[in-house]
Amino acid sequence: MPGQVTVQQQLQSALSHHRAGRLREAEVLYRKILAQQPKHADAMHLLGVIAHHVGRDDMAVDLIGQTIALRPGYAEAYNNLGNALQSKGQLDEAIAAYRRAIALNPKLPGAHSNLIYTLHLHPAYDAQSIAEEHRRWNRQHAEPLGKFVQPHNNNRDPERQLRVGYVSADFREHPVGRFLVPLLGAHDADRFAVFCYSHVSRPDGYTELLRSRAHQWRDTIGLTDEQAAQLIREDKIDILMDLGMHTAGNRLLVFARKPAPVQVTYLAYTSTTGLKTMDYRLTDPHLDPAGMDDAIYSERSVRLPETYWCYPLDEQTPEVSPLPAQCAGKVTFGCLNSFCKVSSAAWELWTQLLRAAPNSHLIVHAHEGSHRDRLWNLLERQEIDPHRLKFVGKVSFHEYFKLYHQIDIGLDPFPCNGGTTTCDALWMGVPIVTLAGRTAVGRGGMSVLRNVGLAELIAETPQQYVQIAAGLANDLTRLAELRRTTRQRMRASPLMDAGRFARNIEAAYRQMWHTYCEAFPR
Repeated sequence: MPGQVTVQQQLQSALSHHRAGRLREAEVLYRKILAQQPKHADAMHLLGVIAHHVGRDDMAVDLIGQTIALRPGYAEAYNNLGNALQSKGQLDEAIAAYRRAIALNPKLPGAHSNLIYTLHLHPAYDAQSIAEEHRRWNRQHAEPLGKFVQPHNNNRDPERQLRVGYVSADFREHPVGRFLVPLLGAHDADRFAVFCYSHVSRPDGYTELLRSRAHQWRDTIGLTDEQAAQLIREDKIDILMDLGMHTAGNRLLVFARKPAPVQVTYLAYTSTTGLKTMDYRLTDPHLDPAGMDDAIYSERSVRLPETYWCYPLDEQTPEVSPLPAQCAGKVTFGCLNSFCKVSSAAWELWTQLLRAAPNSHLIVHAHEGSHRDRLWNLLERQEIDPHRLKFVGKVSFHEYFKLYHQIDIGLDPFPCNGGTTTCDALWMGVPIVTLAGRTAVGRGGMSVLRNVGLAELIAETPQQYVQIAAGLANDLTRLAELRRTTRQRMRASPLMDAGRFARNIEAAYRQMWHTYCEAFPR
């Protein structure tokens, strides 16, 4: 019918805008379609996806929920419902949605990856249960691709210049992009040729900076996994580095085809991929103390001698402010991590802390929505003034750093700690209190704090977490001293010595290559 053709044309145009990141234009067209056909499931679903991307998660849950009512077997809708629920901190519901998506369509690696990542955020899942889900992912999605693995004919000279390929959808203003800047800038170009395989749909200034630091830049947008793997084989990459793990836009199914002789995972978060074709994972002695948890990883752990992190120097960030408590007459705690990391266990301790420091306030990063009301209501039920809790939404990069001018003490979430956010807080003079966790993702704060010489801010028990934070809140002299000296601590630490960090990673690469050459002699 002519009307149906028109709707189909509008849908194709909307999808084109959506894929190109022109979300406003796509939203207008989806709404036009729904005005004509209120029960058009695809338009409703994709409008919900846009709502999630722009931080309107209540709307996203509503729209995608309506989609599922119209089309109960819509696996992708369940996956995107899980994404919106995760963003709201409703982890049990998100996990249930991901599992439903997988049950409806077992061949959805993205939904399965989303499930795996979300398990790291939930305090009820231990290292063993998370490892088992990784093994299921590998069996379901990666092992069937073993037939595409081909022999490698790279020159097995152990001392020659090595070609190192970095694969990511996050060569942009993103924690991965930011942390790569110092490493790529400090690589020894005579010994290591850097190739970047970029799956970035919307490049920015960080993309261009990283591009300038690579020997070769390959855009892989539009390439299938097999095409991307073939490109890597043709480039004769010796060591291929995964920077995505199970986060959005990952190319793990490229690594499942083993296009390079040595494959390594790093930086997305401190866990495992589950892939048998991933040879190594980078870590450090604090994230993975020797002998702890090695059996749960599919890869061999390579511990960098000092730090997993190399924080990028950015002179455009604001100066450290005076201690806010000295002017405000109250101490302000803060957590600017993604809200999905604010677990029920972390929130319980933070309410204990508000009781222990009765003149304190708390700032938490969260998009607008009912999840904010939920936490205000929880405080009210516990007879804590909800006005002591302030939320901040998405802001610009510069405004994000300025938020630390309002925060005296940072609170690291758990069971999944911050990484970039922890470093950012310390750079802005804000001490972070962390709880040493049961998994590597829960020991990120410990790794950072030990490298800057602030181990006294690491709690071994939940009770100690509250004690350390409350003790700081009652010691403005100590807080002011930390405010004044922590940026310099960062500058002087291994966290900001790019040359030293690059040499440590290059030594790890060289050892991996030696091991490969010994196993497959010329």
